[in-house]
Amino acid sequence: MSAVMISKKVTRKWEKLPGKNTFCCDGRVMMARQKGVFYLTLFLIIGTCSLFFAFECPYLAVHLSAAIPVFAVVLFVFVMAMLLRTSFSDPGVLPRALPEEANFIEMEIEAANGNIQAGQRPPPRIRNVQINNQIVKLKYCYTCKIFRPPRASHCSICDNCVDRFDHHCPWVGNCVGKRNYRYFYLFTLSLSLLTIYIFAFDIVHVALRSVDSGFLNTLKETPGTVIEVLVCFFTLWSVVGLTGFHTYLISLNQTTNEDIKGSWSGKNRMQNPYSHKNLIKNCCEVLCGPTYPSVLDRRGLMPEESSGSTPSPPTPDPAVTKNHPVTPNTKTTAPLIPNEHTPDEAKPSIAAAAQNSSASTPKEENPSSPRDTSPKASPAPIVVKESAH
Repeated sequence: MSAVMISKKVTRKWEKLPGKNTFCCDGRVMMARQKGVFYLTLFLIIGTCSLFFAFECPYLAVHLSAAIPVFAVVLFVFVMAMLLRTSFSDPGVLPRALPEEANFIEMEIEAANGNIQAGQRPPPRIRNVQINNQIVKLKYCYTCKIFRPPRASHCSICDNCVDRFDHHCPWVGNCVGKRNYRYFYLFTLSLSLLTIYIFAFDIVHVALRSVDSGFLNTLKETPGTVIEVLVCFFTLWSVVGLTGFHTYLISLNQTTNEDIKGSWSGKNRMQNPYSHKNLIKNCCEVLCGPTYPSVLDRRGLMPEESSGSTPSPPTPDPAVTKNHPVTPNTKTTAPLIPNEHTPDEAKPSIAAAAQNSSASTPKEENPSSPRDTSPKASPAPIVVKESAH
């Protein structure tokens, strides 16, 4: 019988992460499952810029300046880089508590709340921390089994707690949080500049060609210009407005989630403990602060034992089995002592058990014993059988 080695299957940790995210490129790319609007964003940006490079840039490079298409290419590359960086990165997802950690937190909560009478509502699960001489409440997440850090929130779409959660943006196909907010802001800012740039030079292109060919003939010769103008016109207001709104939030060091909930205004009358009361300091902290590493360790190795085959017991010889039936080898948790219901003459002693286990061939019992008339099986672990009642 040859020994079978049990192989170990090595998997990445991202394969076992809970939540509703999708991973690509062996865990390097992390996105939400709903990516339909993200594909629409790619189509609008790439399609509009392609029409601009095909219809306007050749004419403008000859009649105005060759720097116009060059600057358009630079803007386009920067917009796509910021979009992909925002969409494919970890926004700051917090790992869920392990079962041991969750049980420990539950014990702490029960000890803090004490005995609650039947029918009485338990108090909310919160913890108070002090930040810049101001009390901030940490809420308990019933899904992740953790007390969320300050400014963190649970995204219902991705089903994960995100640190410094701003909002879930379907246009980028990901949450916007602590680790990708600056890239999201740079994406909206550069997209606003690109939209204004294309829209302005579309008008310049139509105006220059209309002098020679007329307005209607120009539209017939360049049908892509009409599509570009319509797309840029309806996109310009939303993109520029979104950029202005986030510029306002950055100047106050505030998130979209906090602004919608009115965390630092309204009835609370609480001041924002994260604001430096200075426009430049707030902008520098959000846009120029350190890049925080991911706490998920998505590509870490997680060894798992695969279901390897175990050695099977040898098949007994049919001739031997017919003459000498083998006693089933079943484990028992009973102590190694004779059964109290077994007669004295049938109780094996410890010495007899050792002698039987060391023997290479079964020995016949004393024929004078009336109870043991059949030969014993080959040596096997001692099993104490209980008598039938």
